Amino acid sequence: MSAILPRPGLSLLLLCIWLLLNQTLAPAHFLLGGIISIAVPLLTQSLMPHKLRLRNPVALMRLLTWALVEISRSCFNVSMIILFRQREKVNSQFIYIPLDMHDPYGLAMLSCLINCTPGTVWVEVTPEKHELYLHVFDLHDEAWWINTIKTRYEKPLMDVFEGAADAGRT
Repeated sequence: MSAILPRPGLSLLLLCIWLLLNQTLAPAHFLLGGIISIAVPLLTQSLMPHKLRLRNPVALMRLLTWALVEISRSCFNVSMIILFRQREKVNSQFIYIPLDMHDPYGLAMLSCLINCTPGTVWVEVTPEKHELYLHVFDLHDEAWWINTIKTRYEKPLMDVFEGAADAGRT
């Protein structure tokens, strides 16, 4: 079964998405969606060398809820800055944030959360020091940003992807 369905959860998700996008439960769409949902994970398994393990899905839901609130708040704040503040008073800066997380899926999720938040852009992770190079649209307190990324994003992601036993690893 593992050779045919290397990622059964992904296959089920792809089938559901296929049926939702086509808005039908016709047998032909079940068949075509089934073929696609089996073929895609088989053809893309070399692109995912590490197995994804969600160790704490509840923490992931809490994090995504928090991120939605933060994205909305940031969208409002960036809009106010763009509309009402003079360009010279905007303090756009790059900062370095040391990272403890090493899981590639956790880092990818952190990248997505940071880049979805208006006013911040993930630039790179420096390989030699494992630091996140982050651009902040209007920086006033670098320590606040470091603390926010480490406690509100990185720590919950480490709980989700690396688990409590691996979270202290550097």
